[in-house]
Amino acid sequence: MAPKIAVITGPTASGKTALGVALCLKLGGEVVSADSMQIYRRMDVGTAKPTAEEMQGVPHHMMDVADPEENYSVARYVEEASACVEDILARGKLPVIVGGTGLYIDSLLSGRTFAGGPVDPALRQELSERYDELGGAGLLGELRKVDPERAAKLHPADKKRIVRAMEVYLLTGKTITRHDAETRALPPRYEAAKLALDFLDRQDLYDRIDRRVDRMFEMGLLEEVRALLGSGVDAGCTAMQAIGYKEAVDAVRGRCSAGEAAEKIRQESRRYAKRQLTWFRRDAATEWHRFGKSPDLAEALRHSTEFLRSHGIE
Repeated sequence: MAPKIAVITGPTASGKTALGVALCLKLGGEVVSADSMQIYRRMDVGTAKPTAEEMQGVPHHMMDVADPEENYSVARYVEEASACVEDILARGKLPVIVGGTGLYIDSLLSGRTFAGGPVDPALRQELSERYDELGGAGLLGELRKVDPERAAKLHPADKKRIVRAMEVYLLTGKTITRHDAETRALPPRYEAAKLALDFLDRQDLYDRIDRRVDRMFEMGLLEEVRALLGSGVDAGCTAMQAIGYKEAVDAVRGRCSAGEAAEKIRQESRRYAKRQLTWFRRDAATEWHRFGKSPDLAEALRHSTEFLRSHGIE
């Protein structure tokens, strides 16, 4: 039987951190973050990373595990987060996954290994050069001969995925399509009781997002971005392209005012929240807790505790 764990998810600014901490304090748990930005060191203000005071002594894992310059992958998250979950379970504690990155959560729960297998730098370089020689359409055509399903999903300009798909096939004799099908057939790694947070009125969520952005600027988002750039972090790296940082870079470099950057962050954060909600609604097994005008933590804790108990977690 798969180990039982708890998941607290929802859109940005919905109160996940506070509820996750409250649940851990009540049930003897530890938080495993599922936030694709809080993994980065030195990126605290723009990611709304919880402070020591907000953590209330509850251990938080999967925060500050990568440098901003690193190209962090979902596969790496699953590997490292799984190790954290297994350690927490081994110590008799409850892992509570807290975060809004749906892909991270789903991949962790399923135990998805991704199209990994061995890596051959020499072969990858050879395929990369072949891509450049033949053009994207040319190498994609070769992939189509062995894995037409994956080839149909890729654009000729997607060099990284075309090269990787060919590399996996040549090294393992197994296509990425077959690998994914075998992975989906495996039972989930964990039995998860998943609770998502939202608001009855969408505008109340948007108002919270707006206030959070205001606090980020008050707490020094622009100064944080200046420090990152000053330390040599490239403005074009993946981490700096995230909502909040990309706009702050524009403000720091004089391409817009701080006020214009803040308004852009508000707009993009609202759009992101809508995408998150769409993702979470796909799972019919998810329990929803919807706040009124403002979060009632006591009521959310009562609801979530009862929900977890119904799944054998207490």
